[in-house]
Amino acid sequence: MSESAEKSSKTEQPTEKKIRDTVEKGNLPVSREAPILGSLFAAMAFLSFQFQDVGERLSASLRATFENPSQWDLATGRDALHLLHMTGLEMGRFAAPAAGFFILAGILSAILQNAPQINVERIRPKWSNVSLRSGWQRLFGFRGLTEFGKALFKFGAISVIVSMFLVRDLEAAVGTMFSDPAQLPETILSMSMQLLSAVSIATIVLVAADLVFSRVHWRRDLKMTKQEIKDEHKQAEGDPMVKARQRQIARDRTRKRMMAAVPQATLVIANPTHYAIALRYVREEGGAPTVLAKGTDLVALKIREIAEANDVPVIEDKLLARSMYDHVEVDQMIPPQFFKAVAELIYYLHTRDGARMDVGAA
Repeated sequence: MSESAEKSSKTEQPTEKKIRDTVEKGNLPVSREAPILGSLFAAMAFLSFQFQDVGERLSASLRATFENPSQWDLATGRDALHLLHMTGLEMGRFAAPAAGFFILAGILSAILQNAPQINVERIRPKWSNVSLRSGWQRLFGFRGLTEFGKALFKFGAISVIVSMFLVRDLEAAVGTMFSDPAQLPETILSMSMQLLSAVSIATIVLVAADLVFSRVHWRRDLKMTKQEIKDEHKQAEGDPMVKARQRQIARDRTRKRMMAAVPQATLVIANPTHYAIALRYVREEGGAPTVLAKGTDLVALKIREIAEANDVPVIEDKLLARSMYDHVEVDQMIPPQFFKAVAELIYYLHTRDGARMDVGAA
């Protein structure tokens, strides 16, 4: 089946289980443009709050270093390395705050899109990542064309914005060449902030569209076929054939356990072949009579057969057997509404057995 045919067959919305499993694997809708917007905001924040102070410290340090070159002895290579080390250290002090802003912006842009989670599935090696066919589909497929369109939009927007600023501020920029050099950093800072602000506005529009697109495309990729939904439901509920087999095994085990308990019964109430209930009552054990076994048709006949083979009395009472069958459970005491009827039967058995013993003694 071709890829287009497979996608056309996925007409059903993804289930909660499909979405949950996908999220657990780390497959989340992510906008690649959000970190770019975060970087622009980080640059603006750095220029607004840190650039002037950090720049002044860097200028003062470099001025103190290079205005008096006689203080540096460059007779050996070690001296040159020491000078480079000092210069790099000062540049690092300038770059560290900027790097902090960019790192924080990158982390926030990821957290605000999706909740953070630890998942090794995303970094596990996959053959599709190095497959030429998969790479070709990524480049020239729907997603690749979308990324190409976003790149064109960014290039066009930035080109238009930069052109507008150059045309508008060209005279002011040329005029700074003949003005006080001390005002040059402030002028550059002001122009940079205006340019970044304009680019950020265009990027906000792109990020908003990309966020919507990424989530729509993500849910579209998660769509399922009707057969997949049936298979998932079957997996969640259990295969009917397997469940039926399990129920059959449970019934067989219960039946064997009931048949093994019938010889310990006090009496069996039958109807006469359709229903059979084996009860046990021993005064010393306490409590009401307990159901050891019950069954209908063939099971009822088997209960009677085992009872007769073990000299367990079988009493035929159609009405009582039928009414008790629907209200009693195996290994549980009989309900109170049957106490009187069962007590009369037990009393009858004890009276009959007592009379037989008296006749035998005579």
